[in-house]
Amino acid sequence: MSRSIWKLLIALGGCAAPQDGPGPAQQGNATRFLTEPSDHDYARALESRAFRFPQDHAAHDEYRNEWWYFTGNLRDAGRRHFGFELTFFRYAMSPEPVSRESAWGANQAWMAHLAVTDTDGREFMAAERFSREALGLAGSQAEPFRVWLEDWAATSDGPAFLPLHLSAGTDRAGIELTLSGAKPMVFHGDNGLDPKGPEPGNASYYYSLTRLEAAGTVRVADEEFAVNGTAWMDREWGTSALSPNLAGWDWFALQLTDHREVMYYRLRTEDGETSPFSGGSLLLANGARIALSPQDVSLTPLNYWTSDTSGARYPVAWQIDLPEQEMTLQVRPYLQEQELNLTVRYWEGAVYVSGTQRNTEISGDGYVELTGY
Repeated sequence: MSRSIWKLLIALGGCAAPQDGPGPAQQGNATRFLTEPSDHDYARALESRAFRFPQDHAAHDEYRNEWWYFTGNLRDAGRRHFGFELTFFRYAMSPEPVSRESAWGANQAWMAHLAVTDTDGREFMAAERFSREALGLAGSQAEPFRVWLEDWAATSDGPAFLPLHLSAGTDRAGIELTLSGAKPMVFHGDNGLDPKGPEPGNASYYYSLTRLEAAGTVRVADEEFAVNGTAWMDREWGTSALSPNLAGWDWFALQLTDHREVMYYRLRTEDGETSPFSGGSLLLANGARIALSPQDVSLTPLNYWTSDTSGARYPVAWQIDLPEQEMTLQVRPYLQEQELNLTVRYWEGAVYVSGTQRNTEISGDGYVELTGY
């Protein structure tokens, strides 16, 4: 990687009009921008807090980075499978607004990613957009909730947060989906405070909606498919979210057919070891949470895939063992070719799950994110 994504986003905070996107020389590994040191007085996640809604669904500009993250697995009436990812990222250029004469001036830069997996068509489509929080081009609001970058948006359909409408598309693919709640919100870590390292404030505030009912349409080129399925929403914000010695992370969000969910992320050190600050949650059918530590989870790669585009080699299939739960899961991709080779490069893909718990078969769907490879 030759240039930091962070420097790219700082450029977006200037006064020039936004560009269509950076070229290959500006491409960065997905881990880099979260390990850039901060010389500014941003707020930090230091202790557990009382979450406030609907306010906390919107942006927290005093923190350096933040994201709204949607993934899901969908099928049409003929059981044709699609996966989707729609993510909005906010990056602060300064902890407080800067007064500028230009209407283009802003201290918040935005990036959004859209990806659609067409399993039967053996095609993966990914796109990105950049803007600054100026002239209404990008931003968020709490009441009614909306986060957007140009015409890509997640918008509440009414005064309540749910149902939520997702809308995004390019010439190659697009989604129009309505998400409805199926399970309570879950707060990861210590009541939503999720440490990522030993340094004070090296943490994020992290909550999820782990099982959302999704319905709407997926478009591939000029063909539309009416679909239904399940989706997942992750929300995180903080400052200095990764320790400098980390190479990347492996993140799993799995929705089992018995209405349980598994979220686990392994933070990988540069020597390939698992950081003790890795962790996650096992969500029971009734919404109760069981915290997962690195001692509770064993990850074993089962298969690798090498990208023809970037040359990166990813472990795209895994065995996940939870010994205390007597649970073993095999996680495999619907398509191996699910690399987002964009300004920030990473593998993010739809997966299917099989396995056993105490001799009872388990199945499900999910999403996996792999960075730092």
